Amino acid sequence: MNHQPVDATTATSFLPMVSVVVPIYNGEADLPELINCLLSQTYPKDRVEYLLVDNNSSDRTLNILKTSAENCPITIRPLSENQIQSSYSARNTGIRAATGEIIVFTDADCRPQPQWLYALIKLFVNKEVVIVAGEILALPGTTLLEQYADRQETLSQKHTLNHSFRPYGQTANLAIRRIALEKAGLFRPYLTTGGDADICWRILGENIGRLEFAPNAIVQHRHRATLKELQSQWRRYGRSNRYLHELHGVDLMRDITLKECCYRLARWLVKEIPRDMKKALAQPAAGIAGKATLADLLNTPIGLFTVRARAVGQRDAKLPENAKIIERL
Repeated sequence: MNHQPVDATTATSFLPMVSVVVPIYNGEADLPELINCLLSQTYPKDRVEYLLVDNNSSDRTLNILKTSAENCPITIRPLSENQIQSSYSARNTGIRAATGEIIVFTDADCRPQPQWLYALIKLFVNKEVVIVAGEILALPGTTLLEQYADRQETLSQKHTLNHSFRPYGQTANLAIRRIALEKAGLFRPYLTTGGDADICWRILGENIGRLEFAPNAIVQHRHRATLKELQSQWRRYGRSNRYLHELHGVDLMRDITLKECCYRLARWLVKEIPRDMKKALAQPAAGIAGKATLADLLNTPIGLFTVRARAVGQRDAKLPENAKIIERL
């Protein structure tokens, strides 16, 4: 990523046709806020279409999409993908129906900010840029685990953009030139996690163009609020690493041993808690019982919980043979 400056005059006049693809599974609770965010976009309404793809939901998602399309001042195209239960297959359905030169991806539980699309698209004025990743920030959280994840910036693209193998952007906030998808192929429809890295790496590996980061193209996403949700998230990260190891040769993450866990917990009890308590007492306004301070105090055991969940996910994962299939336009 070269982060070359974009000429303001040229960027203002650069308004390609854009297709936004959103896979949705049982998303009726998220749709009102999502559509409000799409309505608020500053990108010209006549230069963007929103392809909202229902992935065989059992709730009222598809009916809500159809009603929204009829009564909305923006172009909403409700689609269905009922053959394969996979967000990547749903995205492929949206890509095939898209008319835009640039395909943008986000998720139903994301909240794009008003300048999101414009900030993403303006970097494509440089013809060498074929992928743009925007930033993912947390929605305000109230639980201990949400505040822990916020401190760790778990959702931020900075982690994926600094991946040791190759940079990539998460599909919660990602834009790709259509021509790159025509050359490198679409998402692997049977893959259940890791598809965002896979598609970016295939495009970058073929030297079709480069990836850029748009820090002002912001979507917000809610952190996991319960231990069960947190465990599921980090096990998915582990499965993703196993799949990417088999598909691209990415190094597997080393498992943490019981001895290491015990040492880190002992260090936490003996050294970290007294240190953090001292800091908290030095700042009485924060209050030692406050959630922010508690999140700091419990940083180590929560971190060990996530590391262990990721290790279990990586250990137990096995890439299905059909997950190697790459669909084409």
